[in-house]
Amino acid sequence: MTDSKLLPPVMWAQRSAVVFLTINLEDVQDPVVKFTNHSVYFHGTGGLEKKEYEVTINLYKEIDPETTKNFNRERCIEILLAKAKPDEPYWPFLTSDKKKHHWLKCDFNKWHDEDESGDEGLGGMGGGGGDFEEMMRQMGGLGGGEGNVKPNFDDLDADEGGDSDDEPIPDLE
Repeated sequence: MTDSKLLPPVMWAQRSAVVFLTINLEDVQDPVVKFTNHSVYFHGTGGLEKKEYEVTINLYKEIDPETTKNFNRERCIEILLAKAKPDEPYWPFLTSDKKKHHWLKCDFNKWHDEDESGDEGLGGMGGGGGDFEEMMRQMGGLGGGEGNVKPNFDDLDADEGGDSDDEPIPDLE
């Protein structure tokens, strides 16, 4: 990596069968994302200042590059790494060097502890590896080639008592 390229901010979390990576970089045009059994490579230009970013993450354990997927969202790059051995214990680290990197943080919104029952964070897929295709569909990666499928919130129940934000604003005295 040359000095002109920056390290992008990366967040990670895991489930029994997968590791989630989020590269927090907006408006990345034509990102290059490559997978090997032991690494993830990202290169792209993005962010507010349209700077060049690059990182190679040497992984703690092996992944299956054939079933690993990535999605270019408007605000980030989401990566779903399929663990090569989904029945093994959770990874204590993301990287093989076991160091704390300033650009890498835990994604506690997606994190799920190994001893918790089931993977409720992904619609109750279950803790035993779950149905990978269903998980991909929920993330918007499978679905007849639709790519970025937007969630549909039409089936959510409206609050019967109304929302306090819907009340009129009182006059100032």
